[in-house]
Amino acid sequence: MDAPIIDMHGIVKRFPIGTGEELEVLHGIDLTVRKGEFVAIVGASGSGKSTLMNIIGALDRPTEGTYVLDGVDVGTLRDKQLSRIRCRKIGFVFQTFNLVPRTSALKNVALPMMYNGVRGTARTQRARALLDMVEMGDRAGHAPSQLSGGQKQRVAIARAMANDPAILLADEPTGALDSATGRLVMDLFHRLHREQGKTIVLITHSPELAGECQRIVTIKDGRVTGVRRGGGAADAAV
Repeated sequence: MDAPIIDMHGIVKRFPIGTGEELEVLHGIDLTVRKGEFVAIVGASGSGKSTLMNIIGALDRPTEGTYVLDGVDVGTLRDKQLSRIRCRKIGFVFQTFNLVPRTSALKNVALPMMYNGVRGTARTQRARALLDMVEMGDRAGHAPSQLSGGQKQRVAIARAMANDPAILLADEPTGALDSATGRLVMDLFHRLHREQGKTIVLITHSPELAGECQRIVTIKDGRVTGVRRGGGAADAAV
């Protein structure tokens, strides 16, 4: 069996709250995701899933515990190395799209490749191909303000794929969309998973969306409380 792409053990996260005290938000999380899996992390607001997402995405560091990302021990990296790993290994899709305003869809998609040292012509060619993949090729010259919510999210998914990341990390990707548009976005994730074998981690508060994934990890009060197969299988022991 392939080694895990995400391998977390004993992840604890504390935040300072003043007067020398700390608030512990994650209490010893263990999480393994293997190559090609489509995994949902589901929990209510305040469950700790956003904090966990930030650690998975190398946007934050755990206070305690170990995290190996695609064979790299994240805890040993300096800030510049962490930024480089984040750029190359993880494609982010956010609820609020996070596109650069007053910049075309094409340039938004090309931007991560620039940070990764890809030359101009190659960047443009791949950006166009990715926009075609998400059926946004005819909007390549449009700024985000000229796009609907669903179109923005498709551009954001194309951007997330720019550096062919090991993981797509999607944080409530349908949260700002109506149900029909959200369905189109989820169908796109399923296509990337099915046709390209992408490893996808979906962060959501929605049991319905989580149920579409191969495996569902439930988090509550900073702890993993259940792991089950998608499609409504009974909770497995953690």
